[in-house]
Order: sequence, then structure tokens, then C-alpha cells
Amino acid sequence: MSRRLNQGATALMAAAIVAGPAAGGAAQAPGQPPAQPPAAAAPTADPAPPPENQGFAYRPEGRRDPFVSLLRRGSETTRDNTIRPAGLAGIAAAELTLRGVLQSRGGYVALVQGVDNKTYIVKPGEKLFDGVVRTITADAMVILQQVNDPLSLEKQREVRKVLRQTDEAK
Repeated sequence: MSRRLNQGATALMAAAIVAGPAAGGAAQAPGQPPAQPPAAAAPTADPAPPPENQGFAYRPEGRRDPFVSLLRRGSETTRDNTIRPAGLAGIAAAELTLRGVLQSRGGYVALVQGVDNKTYIVKPGEKLFDGVVRTITADAMVILQQVNDPLSLEKQREVRKVLRQTDEAK
């Protein structure tokens, strides 16, 4: 802002020098104090305010929003814009990571972590967003996942989450 004010004042002074006495009135006699410049020729101290920052509006038009992180795969809504339930019921099978297996009175329970970085305790028969936990063994968990692909002949598939990655599980 000060640079704009300095440039404007410099341009105004240059115009006054070029115009000389013809623009302002009579010539100054030697020994007299300089005459005051007319009020119209004085530079204004209040320049126009800078334009307000309107921000940036992104119009996707069918493209991916570049400001949304690719690291967070899960989201609050699904592809058909329905809101996911909170907690374990809103996490898909692909978004789960098996972190541990505990032996309980009736069998095994699994410690899983979702994309929200929360840890959940899962028992066989619990529902996920796109499936149901079928079985839990000492080193793995099997999820019966619903397939939403209209071209697929099978409507369910088994997803196996292993506790420790081995050469045969890769």
C-alpha cells in the first residue's frame, strides 16, 4: 500500500514540475516563501481500500477435489451420498486393519483399527458397513462382504484379514 502511495505522489510531483507556473498561477519572486499548492493538486492521504479477499471456490465438474486428502480413504458419506453410521457399523471391510486377537470365554475376539484411528473390539457376528464378521481364529479374521458390483455374478465374498503377514499370505 505504501508503494502505491509513493508511486502516486511521485507521479503527481512530476506532473507539477512539468506543468510549472502555467498550471498553478503566477511565477514566484525571488526571496518570497513558496506559494501553497492548490487543494486539488494535493495528494490524497486516503487511497482506495484494497479489494476484499473473496477466497477460492472449487467447481469440481466431475473431477476429484484436489484439496481432499488421499490418505483418508474412508469418508462420512458413501458414493450414493448416504451418511454412514458412527462407529464400527460405518467402517467397510477394506478399511479395517487387524491389530490383535484375544481369547475370550466363548472363543476369540479381535482388536481392529479403522480409518478413524480408533480401536474396536469385534466378536463373530458383528455387522460392518458392507459385511459381517464371520469367524475369528488365533491369527486371522474372516469377513463375509457384500459385493455391490452389478456385473459380478457373486453377491458375497470372504475377506481374510491376517494378524501377521507371511510369505504365503501376500
